[in-house]
Amino acid sequence: MRLCSRWSVLGRTLSRGALAAVLAVGCCCAFAASADDSRRDGYRYYQIGDLAVPRPAPTRAGAMLVGGGDWPYPAFRWMIERAGRGRIVILRASGSTEAQDEFFRDIGGITAAQTLVFEDRRAASDPQVLEIVRQADGIFLAGGDQSNYVRYWKGTPLNRALDAHVRAGKPIGGTSAGLAILGAYAYGALDGGSLTSADALQDPTGPQLTMVADFLHLPYLERVLTDSHFGKRERLGRLIAMLARLAQEQGRDDLVGIGVDEYTALCIDGDGTGRVFSGNGGHAWLVGPPPAEVLAARQPLSLRAVSVRGVGADSLLHLADFRVERPAFSALYDVEAGRLIRRDANAAPTASPLP
Repeated sequence: MRLCSRWSVLGRTLSRGALAAVLAVGCCCAFAASADDSRRDGYRYYQIGDLAVPRPAPTRAGAMLVGGGDWPYPAFRWMIERAGRGRIVILRASGSTEAQDEFFRDIGGITAAQTLVFEDRRAASDPQVLEIVRQADGIFLAGGDQSNYVRYWKGTPLNRALDAHVRAGKPIGGTSAGLAILGAYAYGALDGGSLTSADALQDPTGPQLTMVADFLHLPYLERVLTDSHFGKRERLGRLIAMLARLAQEQGRDDLVGIGVDEYTALCIDGDGTGRVFSGNGGHAWLVGPPPAEVLAARQPLSLRAVSVRGVGADSLLHLADFRVERPAFSALYDVEAGRLIRRDANAAPTASPLP
């Protein structure tokens, strides 16, 4: 009301041309304030595109596991097709519109993209947040710090909404931290996120292995521990250590790990068939299950004959039984007193995390 009365006063004192100029500036300023006013109760919200148009096509189930770094666009087009070229919702705990702009402007082919940036746990119970997630045709979990996702989302109405999205036959994807939490088991990074292979192998029973379970529940990943930035950050050793610990704690001998290289995505169809898309010749790494051995507290890990197989662009991964057609490489690894040793030939290329 004060703004309207202010324009009224200006109208009595300015010429018609001058008033039009002032109104134009004022309207631009008001629009800018509205566009930047993204902050809500415990989160920030952004959108691009048209939320009112009908979805072009039905959704189909799928999961896209991106290892981090640059996006392999063919994988994202795969996800967009499974989202019916409709509305993509990006969930994150840092940053702002980077991913939604890349989805909408650089890749294209969708009606709209929305971003929710979580700043604390209460946002995961917000009715508007839950409705945005419910209306999503595809959900993408951005990179960042997965410990925030664990703290903000695990056990909340949002957690249940994500599971409901998957059960409804809609695609979900994640990169880096967003990939890390897609498996049934994950490294939660609750220790600060700095766990290296060397540290994990030296004491797989230690508090630095902050494991998370019973979070998200994706088909075909019920026995899987996921990890990202795999080759570049040399994470094979830590994945083996985490698998060994999980196998002992869970009393299971059927757990496997999947690590994905940067600029690479493992895309899993609704029937459990996985294909790799990569912009740099990267792989998805299928690790384990580890042999059943008792881990000694505060002692370096020792294991024998851990299977490692590479899923490349020409491979098919059947997640129902973890069979790999045309593997890019295969190897057996031993761990001796915390030291990772490749046992045999036909192993990964030199860019992979070899000791």
